[in-house]
Amino acid sequence: MRILMLAAEAAPLAKVGGLADVVGSLPKALQKLGHDVRVVLPGYGAIDWVRWAPERRTAFPVYTTWGAPQAEVWETDVDGIPHFLVTGAPIPMERWIYGRTIDEDGPKFVFFSLAALWSTEALAWKPDVVHAHDSHTGAAAWWLGTDGRHNPFFRDIASVFTIHNLPYAAQGAGKALGEYKLSRDARLLALPESYRDSLMGLGIVGADWLTTVSPTYAREILEPEGGRGLDGVLRLRSDRLAGILNGIDTDDWNPATDKELIANFDAGGLAKRARNKTELQREAGLEADPRMPLLAVVSRLVKEKGYDIAAPAIRRWIERGGQFVLLGTGDPTLEHEYAQFELRYPHRASVRLRFDARYARRVYGGADAILLPSRYEPCGLAQMIAMHYGCVPVARRTGGLADTVVDAGDPGGTGLMFDEFNPWALWDALDRTLKVYAQPAQWTELQRHGMTHDFSWSRSAREYAALYEEAVAARTRV
Repeated sequence: MRILMLAAEAAPLAKVGGLADVVGSLPKALQKLGHDVRVVLPGYGAIDWVRWAPERRTAFPVYTTWGAPQAEVWETDVDGIPHFLVTGAPIPMERWIYGRTIDEDGPKFVFFSLAALWSTEALAWKPDVVHAHDSHTGAAAWWLGTDGRHNPFFRDIASVFTIHNLPYAAQGAGKALGEYKLSRDARLLALPESYRDSLMGLGIVGADWLTTVSPTYAREILEPEGGRGLDGVLRLRSDRLAGILNGIDTDDWNPATDKELIANFDAGGLAKRARNKTELQREAGLEADPRMPLLAVVSRLVKEKGYDIAAPAIRRWIERGGQFVLLGTGDPTLEHEYAQFELRYPHRASVRLRFDARYARRVYGGADAILLPSRYEPCGLAQMIAMHYGCVPVARRTGGLADTVVDAGDPGGTGLMFDEFNPWALWDALDRTLKVYAQPAQWTELQRHGMTHDFSWSRSAREYAALYEEAVAARTRV
């Protein structure tokens, strides 16, 4: 099949979070299955244009109520996958990926979504399916389901819309939708009134098929707590909703070949991993004692990730003889709170409030455990990467965490799980972690189970390919 992917981010060109990793990896896995995949994203000024040297391929006007801004489409190659960059006045070249308000991001992503679709006609390459990722591309799924059905080139192109993070719904985009002349119809009445100008809402009601990034999250968003007001319309479309678990690029994330590690290792040679822990302790300014259990956080410091309830339990972990290392940025209040650990517990806690991809690899490869106390977690990649590197997850049983981590008390255990979202349940899980860590044979078993689990994209890509076929068949039946 010919598959067109639309997204706001795609590694390595432009990355803020896990969305970029997904769009950077899934096309390669689909290509290995024999599919023709192309990726389109906005041509941000933050992209390294000199390194990627994109070639200008086409240009055309995108008509609005106030004029016809010119869309230019540029092509570059990333690991054998054609990537197209859309530029034009609504996509500010001097800004980073996301703006501060919907007044900036609304026009930017509506313009991008339409230009990305229309570029296929300009380049005479017709996709069988358009896979649109998250709210930023909701206008594309909506246009294909409305005006696109009256266009001979687009009428039989199927659309799949993936929900990566439901609360980030891009509400308030009504002005941009009007300026770019997107049609309105009765399907919007299925949305709560506050979501009828939401790009996420348009994607949900407009696409032929919906997916989200784990089976458990697909069930959670059908309930009021997880659905954030959209659970009703999602239940109406539940026969066209699938949860497909994300994967990781196991060629890139491979402790046996990772050049950032001082000692490479695999599941059969875990003894070599100890050198990475010693080096991490040295680099982080911690006491170099292999007996001390080392707990890590590699994350955005935000409430949705649960770090607003984690500090008391982490403090107790350190006072019970553990060490702590943190890498991440986020809410200034949480950054300040966690920065105090390093001041209060010198040589026992290390806090780096920044993004550092290379250091993150050394944390995964050296820490004993990683903490993931999320309020909700659509999928999560950190737990899969950590397990692949022999770092045991301590995680709340929600969303993709529930689908990927097996509690130590169950057969094939890979981590320590807890259910209730509160500091006491979190501490109980950390207390269990200390007890299991004190039993080296049991701890090594958790590591090996995690390292040998298949988190590659090949499984997920096969599921997506089957869903694309269903979406195309559904489109032709209309």
